[in-house]
Amino acid sequence: MKFSLIVCTYMRPKALLTLLKSVKEQTLYPDEILIIDGSLNNETELILSENQFKNLNYFKVDEANRGLTKQRNFGINLVSAHSEVVCFLDDDIVLESNYFEALIGTYKIKPDALAVGGYIKNEVVWKKTSTNISNNPNLFYFDGWSRSEPSRFKLRHKFSLLPDAKPGFLPTFAHGRSIGFLPPSGKIYEVELIMGGVSSYKTEVFKTLSFSTYFEGYGLYEDADFSLRLAKIGNLYINTNAQLSHFHDESGRPNKFKYGKMVIRNGWYVWRVKYNKPTFKAKLKWHATALLLTITRLINVINTKDKKQALTESLGRIVGWFCLIFNKPEILK
Repeated sequence: MKFSLIVCTYMRPKALLTLLKSVKEQTLYPDEILIIDGSLNNETELILSENQFKNLNYFKVDEANRGLTKQRNFGINLVSAHSEVVCFLDDDIVLESNYFEALIGTYKIKPDALAVGGYIKNEVVWKKTSTNISNNPNLFYFDGWSRSEPSRFKLRHKFSLLPDAKPGFLPTFAHGRSIGFLPPSGKIYEVELIMGGVSSYKTEVFKTLSFSTYFEGYGLYEDADFSLRLAKIGNLYINTNAQLSHFHDESGRPNKFKYGKMVIRNGWYVWRVKYNKPTFKAKLKWHATALLLTITRLINVINTKDKKQALTESLGRIVGWFCLIFNKPEILK
């Protein structure tokens, strides 16, 4: 299958170069690579002129097209008419050498797939286990594997606010378990949420769908919005054999106040994309979980070193929450 790679980047020339070097080592190489640069300087353009990569085309966007979703839509319009699959990667990622071979191969194994996501291997430590059933609240079990249960989920368990859906699916009150709760089993899992920074889509998808312009700038949860709208049409999968590492480069990220505000408002938006008319119980649980997680973040002001970041993010969450009372986002179709 012919496939294109789009990398939307912003002020991360060194991280982007590291990613492209891992692309260069792939057992299956992209038929085209489109770099969509929203940077405010020329450092990315300069570093690419000094390091040549096969099939690569560079595009610098103006302010009108700057921002993750805008840059993605910009890139889609440039994809070759011969491409059958469009892949997206964040610019702070390093691929295993067989990433594209495993990812693109999924479309042959699962011919019904409209989208296939890759698997981040360096963020969670998993262990094989003989059982999926345990009373240990410190561990999360799934499909014969276990990992440590994050503190926020331990706390949610005490208040009966654990997700009512499997990892990769949105619960009735949102606040679900991400793809990071799927183990490195080597299996292909059906999901309805894939991470945009390690994603791929059939090109036919973009004849009817585009990334929502509601998510401006950093675009937190824009991938969840697109995934949920796409899942209404067809099937999405995660291939845990398509592995990579994510290094979370801090360059180009928003300040913590804006981030905290996005966590609440964008989280509410994505919830309503799937559940347009949630039940009263679901509404109650959404707000209870949001409150609990905000309080937890506020406690980090006391028990972590990054006190300023914790406080700033918490204030952003609180402001975002109160804004929902007076100014709810309009769900774009």
